[in-house]
Amino acid sequence: MKFFIDTANLDQIREAAALGVLDGVTTNPSLMAKEGITGRNNILKHYVDICNLTDGDVSAEVIATDFKKIIAEGEELADLHEQIVVKVPMIRDGVKALKYFSDKGIRTNCTLVFSAGQALLAAKAGASYVSPFIGRLDDISTDGLNLISEIRQIYDNYEFETEILAASIRHTMHVIDCAKLGADVMTGPLSAIMGLLNHPLTDIGLEKFLADYKKGN
Repeated sequence: MKFFIDTANLDQIREAAALGVLDGVTTNPSLMAKEGITGRNNILKHYVDICNLTDGDVSAEVIATDFKKIIAEGEELADLHEQIVVKVPMIRDGVKALKYFSDKGIRTNCTLVFSAGQALLAAKAGASYVSPFIGRLDDISTDGLNLISEIRQIYDNYEFETEILAASIRHTMHVIDCAKLGADVMTGPLSAIMGLLNHPLTDIGLEKFLADYKKGN
């Protein structure tokens, strides 16, 4: 499983990269705004800054919702850096754009996916990644993890190359559960990744080892 961090915060990206497990970054306009990054030129520059902190893919989201504008914006984003993956919403013109980008060799991430049918359309259109938002499904009392399972089965049935990027990860158990179900990628906050480090028995064991070492010295 690949580990992406879902943020626009450069310090958090550096920390995840320093841990040695970071495979890429996803971000969106809301995360940019959270970091105070506003204005088109500043946003584009920030995408490049993110690319310079990781060797992996960086998903950059289009704002447009009609076909021609999605294409224009997506091509602008793709030209920024070779690591950029154009993030396209799961709407009718978005699916058309996925096919266009696929034919042009531009990699894409189909975002805001909430059903197996949407994921099937994205794969048929040639998306590089599909992003089912499992946390948001959980928020409305729907089983987000079941969606991961359904997509995995469909993609395996037809040998689609589209990677399942489990998004809207809220906590560490989401990461574990998605790994068990065969998601290719997870993207979530730094806390969800760092939480995998923690176990009380590790802390107790280390404390005992250090105490025993001090006794012998």
